[in-house]
Amino acid sequence: MRAKRNENGFTFVELLMALMVVSIVLAATATLAYTLGAVNETTNDMAEKQAQVRFASVRISELIRHCKLICGDTATSITIWKSDDNSDNVIDSSEQTYIEAVDGKLQLRDPGADPVVLIAQCSNVQFQFDEPSLLVMKRKFVSISFDIVEDIATRRYQINAALRGWAGNLLNTAGDAVASDDD
Repeated sequence: MRAKRNENGFTFVELLMALMVVSIVLAATATLAYTLGAVNETTNDMAEKQAQVRFASVRISELIRHCKLICGDTATSITIWKSDDNSDNVIDSSEQTYIEAVDGKLQLRDPGADPVVLIAQCSNVQFQFDEPSLLVMKRKFVSISFDIVEDIATRRYQINAALRGWAGNLLNTAGDAVASDDD
């Protein structure tokens, strides 16, 4: 009679073994899910930073390529003369755009407008020009390099841009406009 009772159900040891196997499978599944979530988050962060670098490269390259002149530079920003909007042959502040490194952000700033953040998390931003000994008005090439931390590694990026149509011939040695670009 005893033998029949044991054949009808699971023993305590069998239940413990089943629970142990299920626990191992659940632990492996939870670990895999956590790892996939962390990898997905890292990948999304890297993709966002790469998109910011591509956008900044295109925006800065087009802006510099189509501007008239690189008017000024400091360690943290450069000033470019976009165009002579009012045809007065004077470089007005309203016709300038600033490319700046402010608080770990690379941004564009037009007078009277809010800054446009191109790259939100960068460091060690450096502005370089074709020939440092040239007068500011004679410069035609800009290189902006910066660091971005991606997945615990710091990567160095560089954006290079050159003026397509330089307007330095319109200025005298003092930097004053002497001729119109329409002449």
